[in-house]
Amino acid sequence: MKELHTGHLFWPTTLEQHKTYPALSEGLKVQVAVIGGGMSGSICAYLLTQSGISTAILERNTIAGGSTSANTGLLQFSNDVMLCDLIDQIGKQAAVQFYSACVKAVREIGEIAAKLSINSHFLPRSSLYYASSEQELPKLRKEYEALRQNGFDVDFWEPDTISKHFPFRRPGAIITNGDAEINPFRFIHGVAVAAAAGGAHIYEDTDVVSHERTADGKHHLKTASGREIEADNVIYAIGYEPEELRGKLIKPILNRSFAAVTAVQDKDKLLHWHEQMFIWETARPYLYMRTTMEGRVIIGGLDEEVEHPIDGVRERSKRINKLYDKLTAHFPMLDTPFEYEWSATFGESRDNLPFVGEDPAIPGVYYCLGYGGNGSVYSMIASHIIRDLISGRSHPLADIVGLSRPTLQ
Repeated sequence: MKELHTGHLFWPTTLEQHKTYPALSEGLKVQVAVIGGGMSGSICAYLLTQSGISTAILERNTIAGGSTSANTGLLQFSNDVMLCDLIDQIGKQAAVQFYSACVKAVREIGEIAAKLSINSHFLPRSSLYYASSEQELPKLRKEYEALRQNGFDVDFWEPDTISKHFPFRRPGAIITNGDAEINPFRFIHGVAVAAAAGGAHIYEDTDVVSHERTADGKHHLKTASGREIEADNVIYAIGYEPEELRGKLIKPILNRSFAAVTAVQDKDKLLHWHEQMFIWETARPYLYMRTTMEGRVIIGGLDEEVEHPIDGVRERSKRINKLYDKLTAHFPMLDTPFEYEWSATFGESRDNLPFVGEDPAIPGVYYCLGYGGNGSVYSMIASHIIRDLISGRSHPLADIVGLSRPTLQ
């Protein structure tokens, strides 16, 4: 089993008492078996049960215990691939359609969060996306024009405007409105509770070790403990573990990233952080920063082209210390130390889009894999696509993010 993160995670400390679920102890027959109980799997199960489709989540460890625990909870409609680049890649209509779906997905996550019994700390936010250097300013202006001309809620700030609102100055920045922050750990546990209340079967400590499709089209799964599941459809929502997938899947690029969370900051010091906006940059790998409801700061970045998270405390601390230097370079008044830090596996696809849809070679097998910095938003989009496909309906984004798309060939 792949180690997805190392270090001292923050989000699990925000909901120490939460519902747990039993391991599968007997045979099971459902319409849909969802393998994985993170962001993608839980939202899929929630939407499927809302549609009256019998569903089971089969989680090898615990709900929200994988990549979700290392998720930094930024919900943004802008992507790792700029709209202007995506237009060149897949055409204007498809690119704008995809970006519009991301705007809608942020809103839909908020609508779900409002219904949950667990407060997931969802708050609308705007983002400051700044040019890291003068050389990157023309591309940023081009992106602003692409967003503005296609109806997205954006503004452009010149250096004087940036320095008026923040204690740092940059060559220019796009302000995107319509983003949001969330506590992903609390959100997923809330979604799981709601899915279970709607009839979903949820099993933790249930490791699926084999998958066969019979001549009649049924899918037979077997767990490490010997329990068997029969399903009409199977959804793989297993995060960054592509070697375990069935059929032909273009492997993503797996890197590692780093993140840290400060102690609660003095409220007066956070007054220098305009509207608690998200902050990120054009440089790659990029730095990102956000605040939390209680006044902490989350900062992350420093991606490295190595798949496995760093185990050694000393080596990890070197990267975390760099994050602290970058934080104080932006906000010199924030001198509160980090209380949590971690290294985590981070996946990207070849064309910067998620893997969503039916396996080209195996009917009834679906992938719900939100690779990229917008994984949570992609999970929301993917859940709608897969629910529609399973229900026999088409979805306008299916060809854009499907596994047979031309950009993966």
